[in-house]
Amino acid sequence: MVDEITLVEQLQDVQTKEQAFRVLINEYKERLYWHIRKIVISHDDADDVLQNTFIKVFRGIDNFKQDSKLYSWMYRIATNESITFLNKRAKQRSVDISEIKQELVANLSSDDWFTGDEIQLILQKAIATLPEKQQLVFNMKYYDNMKYDEISKILETSVGALKASYFHAVKKIENYIKSRAN
Repeated sequence: MVDEITLVEQLQDVQTKEQAFRVLINEYKERLYWHIRKIVISHDDADDVLQNTFIKVFRGIDNFKQDSKLYSWMYRIATNESITFLNKRAKQRSVDISEIKQELVANLSSDDWFTGDEIQLILQKAIATLPEKQQLVFNMKYYDNMKYDEISKILETSVGALKASYFHAVKKIENYIKSRAN
């Protein structure tokens, strides 16, 4: 694990920025990819959004004030880039974002990069039915095992609201799965 403070100092120094950025990419690309992938679902789209995320990080690192962890800041950028990507796609096709998400999940079983089983496919379909904020909170808590205070910094929402969102997300997912089992 890389020391974040030193890495940020190197990223903000013209002399060491490029080398430090390679370290940053190697350190965080996999975790950010999987976070993005849970939002945009498609492997190819996740790769595109990841690239855009790193471009924004590179361009914005001089403005990073270290009020939060570097990873939390990048996570927020990745989340915003993912949502922007889906909204742009929905707007281009003149449909609601929920339609885009349902279509992506429907195509998931034919995705060569999806390695989950039938249960994971059902879970992904259930998650896709959730409102955006509940999806984000559920993914960060369930898959990434993040603490509420960390999610709070990323989504800029109170811990209480996040707990409520997670509770409602879990109930909706349970109901979705139960309705498919009967």
